[in-house]
Amino acid sequence: MKLSQMYRNALIAATMLMLLHGLDVSGFAQTNFPQGTKNIVLVHGAWADGSCWSRVISILQAKGFHVVSVQNPLTLLADDVAATKRIIALQDGPVILVGHSYAGVVITEAGNDAKVVGLVYVAAFAPGDGESINSVSKPYPPAPLGAELRPDAQGFLTATPKGIAEDMAQDLTLSEQQVLTATQGQTSASVFGATITTAAWKSKPSWAVIAGNDRAIPPQLEKDEAANIKATSITIPANHLAMLSYPKEVAELIEQAALKAK
Repeated sequence: MKLSQMYRNALIAATMLMLLHGLDVSGFAQTNFPQGTKNIVLVHGAWADGSCWSRVISILQAKGFHVVSVQNPLTLLADDVAATKRIIALQDGPVILVGHSYAGVVITEAGNDAKVVGLVYVAAFAPGDGESINSVSKPYPPAPLGAELRPDAQGFLTATPKGIAEDMAQDLTLSEQQVLTATQGQTSASVFGATITTAAWKSKPSWAVIAGNDRAIPPQLEKDEAANIKATSITIPANHLAMLSYPKEVAELIEQAALKAK
């Protein structure tokens, strides 16, 4: 008899023995699988790409979650919502939808998908029906990053190296700042005026990470919106890219959402 067949026979026999004695075999053939919602879809914001979630991805994967990071085209809000919904459609069950920065707008719209059971906002905007980034930002002082955005002839904005280093990633290393500058996604200025049709947070439970040292979105705006949407929130002394500077804390909140959302 081949060793592989012998192993299969032994595995079957051991499992049957455990069942006969009323033992729990749920972890025998599969380990490190999370309870609650297993699918996590991460959505990046402006002047970024899906790799900005790399540290959070590795933590969540180690806990057994199935994680996918959307690559937004950053051309129109409708395009980014469509890209996100394509990824949601590929998941084999309920989804926790996570958005950073501008992607808070994306998940607020895309989160109406029936598969989405919870929303997590990471240093993100959370507008309501008919609102946009421009409209919700009006009552607050301009964020410093705004002065470091450069438009091109097609209406796309690029963040300067200074803007990345001082206003988005000030607590990351120089080499990390340089990589972020090189890999940033040019972002259409139109997305900041695009409005929400129906805010998913009205019908889905929400969680929020407030970045206390954010220079791209006023921290008070993040705090006020978290309160407005009744999100379970944490505040950390992070820059705008909180998922890179505080990945453990961000991942823990996402895990909390996955365990509690239904």
